Amino acid sequence: MSLYLILELLIILFPLILSFDKKMRFYRRWKSVFITIFLVGAVFVAWDIFFTRAGIWGFNSSYHASIVIFNLPLEEWLFFIVVPYACIFIHASLEFVHPKLILSDNLTRGLAVIIIVTFITIALIHTNKIYTFITSVVTAIVTGYAATGKMRILNRYFISFLIIIVPFLIFNGIWTGTFIKDEVFWYNDAYNLGIRVFSMPIEDLVYCFTLILLELLCLQKVESIIGSPAQVNVYDEDDDDE
Repeated sequence: MSLYLILELLIILFPLILSFDKKMRFYRRWKSVFITIFLVGAVFVAWDIFFTRAGIWGFNSSYHASIVIFNLPLEEWLFFIVVPYACIFIHASLEFVHPKLILSDNLTRGLAVIIIVTFITIALIHTNKIYTFITSVVTAIVTGYAATGKMRILNRYFISFLIIIVPFLIFNGIWTGTFIKDEVFWYNDAYNLGIRVFSMPIEDLVYCFTLILLELLCLQKVESIIGSPAQVNVYDEDDDDE
């Protein structure tokens, strides 16, 4: 079994087991969660395929299985299921356990404005660094959309992301070369800022923030259409901005 797959199994193990908690019963939201994961995943997989073919990043065959589809190893396809599921579960668990733990609308809008202005500025300065540029533009757009119409997600997500970022730093750090020889996947620093957090490009943190925020925004939309039998203290407040 490849190192990449072993780490993915570790990521999904506890969220999957805890999904059957008798109080939270997160498994009852699986239909909407997996529809969301596949919808958002389709976009990010296309992004992944393009960047891999362009040589912006790539994969070390020593650390992944021999099954490769569109230049992406099997484990990379699973990444867009395993990581979003674990992160959505963390966000939903925080909502369930501490439903009133949210930031004020004013603070949330203020943080959103800082994020939007910061990443628009970065994008304009670094148009020649495609990973930096595209990640910055997408982050500004997704954050702007959330701030104007989906405040009840953003109020909580700014808090839950502080939890999500801890395991992300650990696992993504290993994948990018912390604690191991070489790396599971590599980056061409000609296309990013060249700033590393541990061994990962700083853009990876922004990428994670945007990926999970988009998952949560899509999940709310999916559940508004098909319903969610397990919704407790989740999106039960009317958004004044909608």
